[in-house]
Amino acid sequence: MNNFSNIRLEENNKEAIITIDRPKFLNALNQKTLEEIDSVFDVLSENNTLRGVVITGGGDKAFVAGADINEFLNVDRDNAKQICENGHKVFSKIENFKVPVIAAVNGYALGGGSELALACHMRLATKNAKFSQPEVNLGIIPGYGGTQRLAQLIGKGKALELMCTAEMISADEALNLGLVNYVSENKNDMLSKASEIIKTISRKAPKAIENVIKSLNAKYDESKDGYKTEIELFSECCATKDFVEGTKAFLEKRCPDFKGE
Repeated sequence: MNNFSNIRLEENNKEAIITIDRPKFLNALNQKTLEEIDSVFDVLSENNTLRGVVITGGGDKAFVAGADINEFLNVDRDNAKQICENGHKVFSKIENFKVPVIAAVNGYALGGGSELALACHMRLATKNAKFSQPEVNLGIIPGYGGTQRLAQLIGKGKALELMCTAEMISADEALNLGLVNYVSENKNDMLSKASEIIKTISRKAPKAIENVIKSLNAKYDESKDGYKTEIELFSECCATKDFVEGTKAFLEKRCPDFKGE
């Protein structure tokens, strides 16, 4: 079932780790890799015990060092639109996934790699991580949602500066800007931190976690009223058995035993 050539999928208890595994190409995103990322999230959507997903890069040099420029050689206006739409579809699937998706950024996260990290719900980084949107150096702009998501995270002014200068920033600067949640000394420590976050989340009510993601995403969806969405999703949670269990556990001064019902 998991017959992928450019990525690896490991599932351990309630956590899944997706590794972009093209280290010879610094894990650059070609269309085949995007197709496999799309497919792996379809696979994971069927796992009802899953509570978190981690995306990282194979090796230590790069998370994803951008798109595969070799595929740009014959791009024109028409197929460029198709390429962008495909990237938007895949990254939107990640952004709207039912459980938190954590980007574990080791090394370079450039261009499409940075945009992949931006599509995740949280970002962790190693000390040697570097972030950049260098597309203007090629005469183009970010095309996988980067112009929208970067501004959401760090503000319009700084996002414009980084995209227009193509400046590369360090993990510590990314932390200061709010682009990443935590910076770790090395990859092992970073993956341990990601697992720690997922273990904490796994003790919460699954429907509540899913609805937090939906409600937060509604803030940035022009077709939705975020406040109305929050009311609807709050009401939906109140119809679950987990809400009854959570309330009883609080009153009885014990830890809740959520079943995802």
